[in-house]
Amino acid sequence: MLWSEPYTPPIHFRPKAYNVTIRFNMTPDARLEFATHVVTRLVEAGFEALWAGGCVRDLLLAKTPKDYDVATSARPEQVREVFGRRRTLAVGESFGVIVVLGSKDAGQIEVATFRSEGSYLDGRRPSSVTFCTAVEDAKRRDFTINGMFYDPRHERVLDFVGGERDLAAGIVRAIGDPAERMREDKLRMLRAVRFAATFEFHLDEDTATAVRSMASQIDVVSVERIAAELRRMLGHEHRDRALQLAADVHLLPEILPELQPVAERSDEWSRLLQHLRLLGEAGFPVAFAALFTAVADVQNLDLEATAIAVESAGRRLRLSNREIADAAWLVTHSRALRDAAGLSLARLKRTLAEPLALDLVKLDRADRQSLGQEPVDADFCDDFLQKHSLQEIDPPPLLTGRMLIERGHRPGPEFKYVLDTVRDAQLNLDLGTADEAVTLAEQLLADQGAKE
Repeated sequence: MLWSEPYTPPIHFRPKAYNVTIRFNMTPDARLEFATHVVTRLVEAGFEALWAGGCVRDLLLAKTPKDYDVATSARPEQVREVFGRRRTLAVGESFGVIVVLGSKDAGQIEVATFRSEGSYLDGRRPSSVTFCTAVEDAKRRDFTINGMFYDPRHERVLDFVGGERDLAAGIVRAIGDPAERMREDKLRMLRAVRFAATFEFHLDEDTATAVRSMASQIDVVSVERIAAELRRMLGHEHRDRALQLAADVHLLPEILPELQPVAERSDEWSRLLQHLRLLGEAGFPVAFAALFTAVADVQNLDLEATAIAVESAGRRLRLSNREIADAAWLVTHSRALRDAAGLSLARLKRTLAEPLALDLVKLDRADRQSLGQEPVDADFCDDFLQKHSLQEIDPPPLLTGRMLIERGHRPGPEFKYVLDTVRDAQLNLDLGTADEAVTLAEQLLADQGAKE
């Protein structure tokens, strides 16, 4: 350990003085076994090999890692020799990274040679890479909580940067000089915010100061990488903490300038944060839509203009077409469930049959609660969905355009009106059979002909 003062870590750390030996409560699975196998093979071949980075942090926090990374003294070509070229991919060989392929259940593991990095001339990637020791490798990483190694063969943590201490204290701290770490890769500014928010940690003040001083330089990072961080922040239940922290360190106007008018009004900003918090477990498009409902309230935008703002921001961030469409639909229909109990069955069923209906209900519930109101519309919709099957909410149509054509009618503008009217009658339970649907359609078409 690099610190001199003693500390009392959480009980699940199970330390033995400063020679920490941690026994994780790990349920054996294929990924974990494969990660252990990769380390064992490399060690048996004469190299040093350890789990590295986020997986060590997650295990110390008693979380199941999403993936395992291995750091080793073996050079890339040596890693390929150990596992064979058919089971390896040289996806980042120039940076010392080789992917080792496992079974379908085990997945794949990135194996990186211990390395130090040259200067970051573009604020995104190093100009050169030099292979080195584990200690030097740890010191080039971003944050102390991500800079630890774990030896699964001897069940011990190797911490050269004070990561365990910061995990115990709940602090996100840059390794070494914070300004230098941020200059190396400007995306680390957003990552600092995300880690602090999602783990409910504090952001070390020196690290926060470094972020504030260069927040405007986040524009050197590709919008795709920024969007990836936004997805992870807004898709997490602590999204409100992430947004507030992004504002505190001056990143918010750089990444989401549309929100600046909201941030400048404390009451609306507090309500937006409450809205985001009340969403709980919700996907990124839902949270993204929530942001723009706040923008609409502050700028008095109608639903169409708000959807256009969503699409504009989504294109700027290069979100997927699906993400943009989903968020825009949620915004456009954000008032569709108002007075749900008073809506016609047809209108209610049409809305609740949509693929994003549950997200719309969630958005409406959080919105009402953020205003201190009872979510009566969301409660009504939840109850309706529980009492009625999908077959009842969205039954096969009794009438189709093909059926009208087969009866000798020529397609035209009136077809949509007729089909929509018949469908509404079906959903309102005014029709029960195809014959009744055809009779109504014939009447409607005759009425249309008479008007002409």
